[in-house]
Amino acid sequence: MDRAQKREMVATLNSVFSNTGVVVVTHYQGLTVAEMTDLRRRLAAAGASFKVVKNRLVKLALDGTEAAGIKDLFQGPTAIAYSDDPVAAPKVTVNYAKENEKLIVLGGAMGATVLDVASVKNLAELPSLDELRAKLVGMINTPATRIAGVLQAPAGQLARVMNAYAQKSEAA
Repeated sequence: MDRAQKREMVATLNSVFSNTGVVVVTHYQGLTVAEMTDLRRRLAAAGASFKVVKNRLVKLALDGTEAAGIKDLFQGPTAIAYSDDPVAAPKVTVNYAKENEKLIVLGGAMGATVLDVASVKNLAELPSLDELRAKLVGMINTPATRIAGVLQAPAGQLARVMNAYAQKSEAA
């Protein structure tokens, strides 16, 4: 890389650390190209990205950002997974690390909060933003459905009583 490319990479990484919801730092040593491609596809499907990074450039990019507390994680062959949704990148990364022991989750950052491995795993267990929205809509709709059922019940009972009297009159 020449200096211009390095400056561009530092600016890009700085933007990632400043503007994304969560960053997960991993060691990827031993992953094949096919495995890396599979991981990237899974992350892209969830709305996240995966990038192999140079440690020295990342440390420069972290200066002046809220995520500066994760500088110590960048040693050895590191890569970052990041997304705007605070659950997407941790969920896919942790699930992939369970399947493939060559990917090791080191920690991460969510804004100014530095995350250890346990925190990243806890984030991965949370439902995604879309799942939470669906649950919220379901909870809002449920009382309305119940109210409609309660309001319709007396009218239905009244109709059944009238029908019973009509049939009784016809039989007599």
